[in-house]
Amino acid sequence: MEKNNNGLFSEFPSVSVKDWKAVITDDLKGSDYEKKLVNQTIENIKTQPFYTAEDLAGMNYLNSLPGEYPFIRGNKKQTNHWEIRQDFRVFDFDAVREKYKMALERGVDAVGFNLTDKTDLHRNNIKKLISGFDFDQKSLHLIAGNNSMNVMDLLLNSLTELNVKPSSVKGSLAFDPIGYCTSAGRFYISPEQDMVDSGKLLSQVAHEMPGFRIIAVNSTVFSNSGASAVQELGYGISMMSEYFTHLIEAGHTAREITGHIQWNLGIGSDYFMEIAKIRAARLLFSAMLSAYDMSAAEKNSVYIHSITTRWNKTAYDPNVNMLRLTTEAMSAILGGCNSLLVEPYDACFRYPGEQAERLARNIQIILKNESYFDKVIDPAAGSYYLEHLTETLAEQSWELFLRTDANGGYLQALKNGLVTSDIKATRSKRMDMINTRKEILVGTNQYPSMTETIAGQIDSGIAYEEDIRSEALVSEPLKAVRVATEFEKLRIEVENFQGKKPLAFMLTIGNLGMRLARSQFSCNFFACGGYGVKDNLGFLTPEQGVNEAMIAGADIIVICSSDDEYASVAPEVNRLVNGRALVVVAGAPTCMEELKQQGITEFIHMRSNVLVTLQHFNQLLGIAKNI
Repeated sequence: MEKNNNGLFSEFPSVSVKDWKAVITDDLKGSDYEKKLVNQTIENIKTQPFYTAEDLAGMNYLNSLPGEYPFIRGNKKQTNHWEIRQDFRVFDFDAVREKYKMALERGVDAVGFNLTDKTDLHRNNIKKLISGFDFDQKSLHLIAGNNSMNVMDLLLNSLTELNVKPSSVKGSLAFDPIGYCTSAGRFYISPEQDMVDSGKLLSQVAHEMPGFRIIAVNSTVFSNSGASAVQELGYGISMMSEYFTHLIEAGHTAREITGHIQWNLGIGSDYFMEIAKIRAARLLFSAMLSAYDMSAAEKNSVYIHSITTRWNKTAYDPNVNMLRLTTEAMSAILGGCNSLLVEPYDACFRYPGEQAERLARNIQIILKNESYFDKVIDPAAGSYYLEHLTETLAEQSWELFLRTDANGGYLQALKNGLVTSDIKATRSKRMDMINTRKEILVGTNQYPSMTETIAGQIDSGIAYEEDIRSEALVSEPLKAVRVATEFEKLRIEVENFQGKKPLAFMLTIGNLGMRLARSQFSCNFFACGGYGVKDNLGFLTPEQGVNEAMIAGADIIVICSSDDEYASVAPEVNRLVNGRALVVVAGAPTCMEELKQQGITEFIHMRSNVLVTLQHFNQLLGIAKNI
């Protein structure tokens, strides 16, 4: 069979990348190859229109199998099993006990309890929480923040009273003072004491609880702040290195730390990039661990817990979030995560209800039980594009890690403001791409639901985090941000304005094709700000259009016509309106400067910053500050 295959393929001449590019360039008929077909991501990675085996040259790990060093293909050998996790914020112990038991009965493998806000923690509560928990089949995860030392003691005491062997407990405590300092700007107690506490916690479980991870590296703090994949990986592995350095100095071995640490990675909507990110994370961890203990690196990989990011989630048109969550879950699973938390679709702006929690669970359950995502390990292996993307991500992230290390390590770079300023710069670029619609966020900056209102459904304390103020900041806090926030505030201003939506009236006139295209563009533009819009088939004269606009009660009249006709139509419309409404021209005609001299100063077009322009109109109409 092999001989026949070789004979078959020998009939076809090999085609080099150079040959492919020559044919493509010829087909482009003079258009620039780079500008037309090569895209550049926010990570400054150039993605080509095609990839070949030549792009895999020099990748030494391509022949490794799943479960083999450097674990780029994952640390699973038989199936692509992952834990379906659901987290609960604990307000009432009895209520959360009922909720998590129901979740376990409905397909969840792991439950997490957020105890960071609890002040009434004592042994009976923790004992009640875990009583009857199936430790043989399910895993238990605790998020306790500054309460971690106390919660760990309470957990161990409760296990003793319930006659549960600590060695049977799988899960995590997720103690991460470095991640907390990144987001809050300060440590729980102090950098020295927090690291001592990390060592103490590790000592408590190192031998008794081999399946319980104490330290978490929450690089989700970066992805939720608008960071690129390179920044999340580079700074994430830098945080990881800080923990290893401190814990090894405290007497722990690299192998011991690896068994009790996990990497919490955010998962965004860039489908292939996120698959590659998880694969690259394992490659980076192997490279870092080999510097501490090569024998440990060859036998151990990092446990990756994936969490869907809130960066791209929206309060308006929230059902679209379910589509985003689904592709994010797919990326995480195909990349080989060990566990996955899909947040409810409305968690970004209110406390989720039972239905939202059920939908979040079922995304994973469908992918496992109906789509069989658990059957194939690392389906990305061998893909020219994904292998090249993984390698490029790993290289650039490692370079960022080395630069951070050269600046004294992660904590020093954080204190110096290098980490925060770097990520804020990327965040600004990404927000500008949304605001100018170079990148589309469906339902927010394009294709909005025109009749939707949410002002009474939103919890502003969840949706819009306030700036953290403190006199004892170690560094500037890296705030979690959603890219849709400013658009949402804009629309809520409109919703709360005197009980009436401002109306943008399309005065369509002249050239049929141009007026229809520009009216559709303009309706979409103003609807992104929550404005009411009224489209029209067309008017024979400016006077007819203005009269209809006044009858409709228009606040804004948008002239939709062709560039050639604007020179005569726009001044006439402006004269007839006579200040009774704002006059806006749809487009950027060559006569723009002449129109401005005649008092027509408002234009919307493809190059407009949608957010800034709509904020400007809110100011002109007296709508602003009505949140």
